[in-house]
Amino acid sequence: MDTMKATLAPARQTVPQKTPIHPVWLRVTHWLNALAALIMMLSGWRIYDASPVFSGIVIPPAITLGGWLGGALQWHFAAMWLLVFNGIVYLALNIASGRFMAKFFPLSPRAVLHDLLAALRGKLSHADLRQYNAVQKLAYLFVIVDLIVLVLSGLAIWKSVQFPLLRELMGGYDNARVVHFCAMALMAAFIAVHVAMVALVPRSLLTMLRGR
Repeated sequence: MDTMKATLAPARQTVPQKTPIHPVWLRVTHWLNALAALIMMLSGWRIYDASPVFSGIVIPPAITLGGWLGGALQWHFAAMWLLVFNGIVYLALNIASGRFMAKFFPLSPRAVLHDLLAALRGKLSHADLRQYNAVQKLAYLFVIVDLIVLVLSGLAIWKSVQFPLLRELMGGYDNARVVHFCAMALMAAFIAVHVAMVALVPRSLLTMLRGR
């Protein structure tokens, strides 16, 4: 009996513990970031319509948020604070845990091109959701940078007098508005592509909801 216990003990010790694909802190900050970005984008479109950057581009009111300029500004600023503070927590925890480097690097143009061509041919594997392919790595790094540009350009517009250096780095107030609009357009494009990819791989949505 003692011999049997000694034989079974190591076996029990070697059973791998299942760890979530996405920890709780990542899922919470991810969805808060997504909510804040969506609110800022929809309310931002309403603000844009009040004074268009490009005369030929007007956003249909039906897909904007706020109802009027004052309401849109309230939604926009509320979501802005959520995005800033939650975004800082998201980046800090990713870096402190080592997840940032582990998930997004190494990354090379060759790897991106290889995985992009594989995706276009429908041959890109999604068997292991713990590992990001090169296209995903590039897309997620891009959206992080885009969100930072959105915040900085928005700050240059909102507090133009208080942050003259930031305003000048953006090329002046008018150019800061152009940068903000373009960054917003890129964010909308990312969301559209991201939702399409999730539709193609529904398991990725489940892992971001329940962790596994």
